[in-house]
Amino acid sequence: MQQQRIPAVYMRGGTSKGVFFLADDLPPDAAARDRLLLRVVGSPDPYGKQIDGMGGATSSTSKVMVVRRSDRPGCDVEYLFGAVAIDRPVIDWSGNCGNLTSAVAPFAIARGLVEVAPDGMARVAMWQGSLRKRIVAHVPLRDGAVLEDGDFLLDGVAFPAAEIRLEFLDPGADGARGMFPTGALLDRLDVPGVGPVEATLIDAGNPTVFVEAAALGLRGTELQPDVNGVPALLALAEAVRAAGAVAMGLSRDAGEATALRPHTPKLAFVAPPAAYATSDGRRIDPEHIDLVARIFSMGPLHHAMTGTGAVAIAAAAAVPGTVVHRVARPGRGAQVRFGHPSGILAVGVEAVQRSGRWAIDRVVLSRSARRLMEGWVYAPASA
Repeated sequence: MQQQRIPAVYMRGGTSKGVFFLADDLPPDAAARDRLLLRVVGSPDPYGKQIDGMGGATSSTSKVMVVRRSDRPGCDVEYLFGAVAIDRPVIDWSGNCGNLTSAVAPFAIARGLVEVAPDGMARVAMWQGSLRKRIVAHVPLRDGAVLEDGDFLLDGVAFPAAEIRLEFLDPGADGARGMFPTGALLDRLDVPGVGPVEATLIDAGNPTVFVEAAALGLRGTELQPDVNGVPALLALAEAVRAAGAVAMGLSRDAGEATALRPHTPKLAFVAPPAAYATSDGRRIDPEHIDLVARIFSMGPLHHAMTGTGAVAIAAAAAVPGTVVHRVARPGRGAQVRFGHPSGILAVGVEAVQRSGRWAIDRVVLSRSARRLMEGWVYAPASA
């Protein structure tokens, strides 16, 4: 039986990789679309390797993007992000990937969805369909094409590339309670087998649960080998994350959060500035950062920092009374610098108080993106 082939581009965006598709090239039925994309990526794989697909067997490389031209006023393109579980037939469309977001505008320009000038900086307004938020990408151009070569170094990526600046506009959740779904800056999660765990539950960038590192028995300077090889610690982290999902009203119970919503909310742990060595052996001086932060992604500890995690960190750090604000260096101004397993990330944040409630007007961070391969991906006709 002949395989089906689907136009696609394999791209790096920030510290992630994923397969990018035009929406019109995929089945219109959501269930049929997901079956096809699971097969393309190589999930579910009981061996955990995704050998028979495009996935890279990590949370940072088992991802898909679906992009289309937008007819929404003020937006050029809109997209959906899918976090593909490696060992289960699940694609979680509930959130966003801030790293891969940096590749959406370059993909859209290359596919002709956006008209741009031959040279200069293209401003591409994007609509994130799951979160219903606007994000603006500033993409360098040369000779009518996206400029991919450059000297911008992003910690967690081995090679330099052209800088892409992202503006997350009004990234906090809408609704009566705004960014804080429970209405509180601090909550106590009742975690089975653990007891109460103090947390900040925030919906900015992605829904995120923040706890102090000490609440998990950690220092905040851990790297992946310190965490991902400890099953009991991963189970504890998932229990806290699932309890946060229930408290935020995102899942009916912890079991549903673990089974059906592995991508959001994220769980992150933070601590005051501290010296540590990154995964590539560089020393981070505590004087150069405002706090240390680590984040779990689809189960394991992330090797760097998710882009949406950076948005949530910046938002929470700007609001007095949160776990993140409590551990961060005072007097930071409008920029937050935090240390993650691969290095340092600086994020700009504009926070305001309106009618006694905190809001975030804008979060700004820089990433880079590059096409790795384009053409067609193949999947069995039965997928």
